[in-house]
Amino acid sequence: MKRVTFARLPSDRAGPIIRDLMGREYVDLHAKIGKDEKFRYVPILPEYIDTVGSMGIEMIEGDAHTLDRRSPQEKIHDILTGYPELDGMIPEKWEYVGDIVIVKMDPRCRQYKDLIGRTYAEVLGAKTVCADVMGVSGEFRQPSMEIIYGTETESVRLENGIRYGFDVTKVMFASGNTDERMRMRKLDCTGETVVDMFAGIGYFTLPLAKYSCARRVFACEKNPESYQFLCRNIRDNELTGKVIPILSDNRNLLGMHFADRILMGYVQTTSEFVPKALSMIRPGGIIHYHDTFYVNEYEDRIRSIFDSNCGEDGYEILRIHEVKSYAPSVSHYVADIRIRPSRQNPMQ
Repeated sequence: MKRVTFARLPSDRAGPIIRDLMGREYVDLHAKIGKDEKFRYVPILPEYIDTVGSMGIEMIEGDAHTLDRRSPQEKIHDILTGYPELDGMIPEKWEYVGDIVIVKMDPRCRQYKDLIGRTYAEVLGAKTVCADVMGVSGEFRQPSMEIIYGTETESVRLENGIRYGFDVTKVMFASGNTDERMRMRKLDCTGETVVDMFAGIGYFTLPLAKYSCARRVFACEKNPESYQFLCRNIRDNELTGKVIPILSDNRNLLGMHFADRILMGYVQTTSEFVPKALSMIRPGGIIHYHDTFYVNEYEDRIRSIFDSNCGEDGYEILRIHEVKSYAPSVSHYVADIRIRPSRQNPMQ
């Protein structure tokens, strides 16, 4: 076992001293801070042993209990053990986006954000750590991120053979939609013309275009920043020519009844765009309609939306699936809707 020099600190006075040593970056983050009934034992980096000793702190040698066999959560907690005011507020979960880590940070931790960012970067091997402050908001579903370690915010997420490049501070990536992105990959769209009305950076467009045998995919995106990454991702996934990116509000798309399949991967106000989708879909075509509903009324709400737009006999619900929980008693659902050629359907 590796021998290490520890700063031995009386427990009743250890907190402020540990914070000071951490702030000066004198502490060996690869070894565990130990404790007994009277003392805390803080591992000191070899090059700072004399410096810490000159501060009047007692130094002793001992065996290092390395953090390498401990879980990341345990490592992080051990490093931050000198900050009792953080107890119960240290993020237990995080999300990787390539070599960027995103954590949800309690607002009460803000004064320690530099320490928390550095700790997570060290333990998780991240080049950048960002704190999700307020989730996503606005028409473009933009994230509210604060950089707490590092500077680089662009990364690439590799998922199911698709490269998604984006900037975590500018573009939302819905990690909870993984199963639905996988389903797009497995669809049989042989020879179809597909329209993605809310393409974003290519969340659903890219797996569908690469694996479903669709003939062509028109990917519409209104947010200029998302559109730039959409174009880059089309190129990086070798889909140039098969996916046609369009920078526009989807209500400005041209053409009538030309699409075999339409993706409506948006939530909360999706119903406002159903008339446009119906104007583009061919008789017999399928609309993948996403929206959020209370869990006890989702099917009734979906039927009401399509009843009012194309009549009770103008469509058929093939499938409704819960994508993920969205809020208490509210979930994100996707409904596969086949549009029938019928007299009740206004498009006929």
